[in-house]
Amino acid sequence: MKYNISKAIKGEVVEFQTPDKAFYDALGKEGMQELMYKFYDEIYNSDIAHFFPQDPDEFEEVKKKNTKFFIQICGGPSTYDETLKGLNLNDYMIELHKNFSIYEKSRDEWLGIFREQLIPLDLDQNIKDNFWEYLDKFSKLMVNRYIEKSSYF
Repeated sequence: MKYNISKAIKGEVVEFQTPDKAFYDALGKEGMQELMYKFYDEIYNSDIAHFFPQDPDEFEEVKKKNTKFFIQICGGPSTYDETLKGLNLNDYMIELHKNFSIYEKSRDEWLGIFREQLIPLDLDQNIKDNFWEYLDKFSKLMVNRYIEKSSYF
């Protein structure tokens, strides 16, 4: 798979499934942590770094918390649940991201960085494809700002 990034469309109903547990099983907790920490280290130096705390200690806490999310969403231990406030894991993440102005360009950057971390993983291609499909579809739900065309064009 080429890990294409599909377009987020305002008002689109996005149907997705959480990743197959095979992704977590293949990487294990330590592998997931390594993947996510590499990903977030790249985020910290990216065009979307402004969405995250710039204080290194605060950023480290976000990295740990978000790693717990991905471990749990991939079928690992339920270590993220303590923050859900009665929502399911996916709904909680959608609610959390409403506090930020996320354009499709930001989503593309986020997915592009994830793609760079995913491609070199030595995993069965079907497992990686399944995880990418989740990322691509679920991330559409985080986009909450759309660029409207000018009335002059």
